[in-house]
Amino acid sequence: MIMISIMLATIMTALDQITWVLTSYIIAAAIITPMTGWLAGRLGRKQVFVISIIGFTLASALCGAAQSLPQIVLFRVLQGVFGAAMMPLSQAVMLDTYPIEQRGPVMAIWGMGVSVAPIIGPVLGGWLTDELNWRWIFYINLPVGIACLVGVFTFIHEDKHATKRPFDIMGFSLLSVMLAAFQLFLDRGQNNDWFSSVETQIEAGVAALALILFIIHSLGFDKPFLPIGLLRDANFVTALILGLAVGLLIFSVLALLPPMTESLLGYPVVTTGLVMAPRGVGSLISIFLAGRLVGRVDTRMIIITGLLLLATAFFGMSHFSLQMDAHTIALSGFVQGLGTGLVFMPMATLAFATLDPALRADGTGVLTLVRNLGNSAGISIMQTVFTRTVQVAHSRLAEPLTQDNPIARAPYLAAPYSLNNETGMAVLNGEVTRQASMVAYVDVFHLMFIITLAAIPMVLLVRKPNDQIADLQRAVQHV
Repeated sequence: MIMISIMLATIMTALDQITWVLTSYIIAAAIITPMTGWLAGRLGRKQVFVISIIGFTLASALCGAAQSLPQIVLFRVLQGVFGAAMMPLSQAVMLDTYPIEQRGPVMAIWGMGVSVAPIIGPVLGGWLTDELNWRWIFYINLPVGIACLVGVFTFIHEDKHATKRPFDIMGFSLLSVMLAAFQLFLDRGQNNDWFSSVETQIEAGVAALALILFIIHSLGFDKPFLPIGLLRDANFVTALILGLAVGLLIFSVLALLPPMTESLLGYPVVTTGLVMAPRGVGSLISIFLAGRLVGRVDTRMIIITGLLLLATAFFGMSHFSLQMDAHTIALSGFVQGLGTGLVFMPMATLAFATLDPALRADGTGVLTLVRNLGNSAGISIMQTVFTRTVQVAHSRLAEPLTQDNPIARAPYLAAPYSLNNETGMAVLNGEVTRQASMVAYVDVFHLMFIITLAAIPMVLLVRKPNDQIADLQRAVQHV
């Protein structure tokens, strides 16, 4: 997704509705992700894996061969449908395969594999787009999909905790409506000026009503679409909240940095990918370290350390300027990567430490869904803050640029800037917009710094797995 998000920016001028290419995938994946547990129970994890990989690979080929915007949107929907279950199922398989004392290193290896994407993806995607064309960002999935299929057939075994339960069509329908409406609200709200638009009001109202009805239905249904037992595990609920909070930050940075480097600093697409690659390197290193530390050090302290590193990175980014070099961006990304790895991997370990094994497939699906919703919400919120800040900063910077201000005339205001002709005013307005944009980026990064610091106390609500296991043992002794 990182590679696709960056590379699609190069064809935005040709497709003014390109947002739907991203939105269609996100909505489809959001609707299907909560079905992971039910599908795994009905068909078995191996079967779901195989269907998902085959479907995603074929959909990728169709995306690359698409000849129109409606076609690529349709095929992206198919990508989202088939790709939704793969990440939560991979986590569930590992959690069931390895005992709790081995999950730290195993999750670290899995996380390092995931971290390769931010390193290779932007660089490879930029090269493919420049040297070939954008279609190859989809075609590259074909050999990867074939390799994954061989691996699943060879190494994945059926789920020993699989439980078949009836399909809650009403719960699924209400949740699907809520997710689709909420995602449309996030994606289209900025262009529609949010609640000043009737469309946005309807989308928000539908999402809220569907969520309320879904909760009422789930509480009164014997076997709801999402098991209520998930909410009885305090660590899992806390991990959901933390995942939502951190999700608000991580992907919004990935959405903001490419346009900043390309439009304000003049970097080509490949250079942008190279500058962002250290973020993946930092994640790779920290996930490896976290895997070694989980079980030996209080996991909460690992997460807090990661959040402090994220705060440090955002604080440094809040001092970005138009005169900075690429090393400054790369260093902040590397530190952010270090923090990300120390937060997500230990948090996932704690989330499932005491969760009923029968609920793990549902739990991984819900955790992935909430994290993705946080990503979408974060991008929309930060983009809105950025846009509004640009407007305010532009107004303030342009205010003193008047004919009666002596500093706004030569020799202080030299060519090509001028208030006396249209060309000079256009060039001057472009520079004011450029300066205002950097002010907005700095303000958004400072907001991320504050949010990260505010999330740290939440970690203290998480209980160590050993404490919970001890409580369970004492409870059994009293029975």
